[in-house]
Amino acid sequence: MMNNLKQTKKPLSPVKMKIRKGDTVQVINGKEKGKTGEVLKTLPNENRLIVQGINLRTKHVKPTQEGESGKIVTEEASLHASNVMVYSTKKKVASRVEIFVEKDGSKKRRLKKTGELID
Repeated sequence: MMNNLKQTKKPLSPVKMKIRKGDTVQVINGKEKGKTGEVLKTLPNENRLIVQGINLRTKHVKPTQEGESGKIVTEEASLHASNVMVYSTKKKVASRVEIFVEKDGSKKRRLKKTGELID
């Protein structure tokens, strides 16, 4: 017997992400494993991000006007934030990020492996 309860999707609350736009990240899981790229956009509601040149999808676009031809567009699809790590370009190593408070009270991000400041 089928259950007649209606399932409603509750709105996702934004996740506090340690990875930000402009960071260099390395993919640690999935078919693109080992590749590095720059974060173009973060999607905190879904805990996902879009990385330049990674997880490319092809999209067939229909012509919008008369006489125009259709085209094939390649664009980046989002990755889950758990599948990437912040990558140090100086030391060539991926690391977790820690947030620490400096003596003046400002919060900073640094890599756990190298101690390198990100911002």
